[in-house]
Amino acid sequence: MEFATFADRAGTIDDEAADLEIVAHVRDLLADAGDDTDERAEPQTLELVARFAQGRVFPAWDSTTLDIGPSACYEAIARAAGTNVGADDVEERLADIGEIGDVAASYDFGGQQGLSAFTGGGDGDDDDLTVREVYETLEELAHAEGSGSQDRKVDLLFGLFNRCSSEEARYLARIVLSEMRIGVGEGTVRDAIAAAFDVPEERVERALQVSNDYGQVARIARDEGREGLDAMDLEVGRPVQAMLAQAGTVTDALEEWDEAAVEWKYDGARIQLHHEPGSSKPAETHVFSRNMEDVTDALPEVVEFAEDTLEGPVILDGEVVAIDDDGAPLPFQEVLKRFRRKHDVAKAREDVTVRPVFFDCLHADGEDLLAEPLMTRHDRLRSVLDSTDAEDHADGDSIATDADIEGLSLLWQTDDPDEIEAIDADALEAGHEGIMLKDPDSAYSPGRRGKHWRKHKPDVETLDCVVTGAEWGEGRRATFLGTFELSVQADDGLETVGKVATGITDDKLAELTALLERHIAAEDGQDVDIEPAVVFEVGYEEIQTSPTYSSGYALRFPRFLGVRSDKDPADADTLERVERLQGSPSE
Repeated sequence: MEFATFADRAGTIDDEAADLEIVAHVRDLLADAGDDTDERAEPQTLELVARFAQGRVFPAWDSTTLDIGPSACYEAIARAAGTNVGADDVEERLADIGEIGDVAASYDFGGQQGLSAFTGGGDGDDDDLTVREVYETLEELAHAEGSGSQDRKVDLLFGLFNRCSSEEARYLARIVLSEMRIGVGEGTVRDAIAAAFDVPEERVERALQVSNDYGQVARIARDEGREGLDAMDLEVGRPVQAMLAQAGTVTDALEEWDEAAVEWKYDGARIQLHHEPGSSKPAETHVFSRNMEDVTDALPEVVEFAEDTLEGPVILDGEVVAIDDDGAPLPFQEVLKRFRRKHDVAKAREDVTVRPVFFDCLHADGEDLLAEPLMTRHDRLRSVLDSTDAEDHADGDSIATDADIEGLSLLWQTDDPDEIEAIDADALEAGHEGIMLKDPDSAYSPGRRGKHWRKHKPDVETLDCVVTGAEWGEGRRATFLGTFELSVQADDGLETVGKVATGITDDKLAELTALLERHIAAEDGQDVDIEPAVVFEVGYEEIQTSPTYSSGYALRFPRFLGVRSDKDPADADTLERVERLQGSPSE
């Protein structure tokens, strides 16, 4: 396919506003990509067209980049535009016009001669630029390295622009700077592939999930149909998009699923581990970020863990967490010091230690597990991380023994909100972010942010409550007050609505103890009565009726947010407001 044809079709799509019409235009573009004269050509022109339409040069899973910035692109455009045009002129025109494609299209190209004018050319018999020539030149540009590589990149790009018409230049500039923006997203290409080659959309969707390559899926759909799509599998070493979570509450999760799988939520960076053990050849291990960037070299601890632990080919989903000398988690900012480090990795490793924690298994020993239920995948994860026989943890039993398996995220299956609240408190106590809630029966859906995974969202509303009691802590917190009793104003005085012990660091507990000790009215063992003097701002997930507290209500998943030093107890929230928020006022 000539690049001019692609640019013309891209312009038609760019001018279209209706989604269904855009899909139809992309369908026709894919159908007309045609067969390559050389069937051995890699990749096929259809694959390139499917990628170019999204503004991609390489597959979504491939971390290869052109590594050419806007200024270099402006210079290439300026050189192709004429001797009286400089990069500054292009940048000034961009400031006026506002979009690089329109800027490129505003110049007349093709008049600059010399050896470098033809560096993007084909065999010289026909100067019409083809889609394949554009790709091959951009591929060469992407792999240019070493001294003088940036000048070489500009020369290559200049050679392409010098052969472009105005419309070709418009879309070449957009592709180079990843600013295609013609309304063609991943869903558009998926639907267009199904329509162009008469294959079921769900078959295309699954093939895209396991391959993460829209070009390859388009070619297989054309050449092999649904049978070819069904035969596509995950490939160790080729990353897929991560399944994502949305915010949600415990109440909503249990109402929809009856039971929830509960995991600690780590304050780390998402990773996907691909490991192929060696036999006749060395083992291959790759670590990818959430955005499928290869970060293997920056995380040698993860590579070492894989080579020491894993016996078969696997693809695991997890996080990498920064830890201190005692193994306690460090803030996310510490992880970032390691995550994309390309130089002085050994020194960075001395400064910040990381460890992997895995919570899902996508592939093991040649078997894809995306369609398997979460609990089945977790059992498989346990087995690949632990050489001993996995115990049967059905019937909602807590997998407490899994704490002994290095690299395995703990998982509980329960329908008890109180147990979930305790797990959340333990996670926060251990220095983590809280908990994740997952549907035990859910499949793994790459790239999806759906209702089957939920980041626990505790703070739907807040209340200002008076502290009327507390308990002395235990162990290292024995000298601190904690588990604070909360009360609200009522007609006959203060009424209790719950206790809070979540969201409070050791440093903050020390501050609160110093603040409240002067107001202690009585003590009975660990229990402390406190005169009403201090107001806490507390977040919570919901309010339930409860006989446990004198108000008749209880805050579910309360979390300390701060001290309201600007409020006196008389200014605290009232029982009337609690009733109103709960939605069932007392009779």
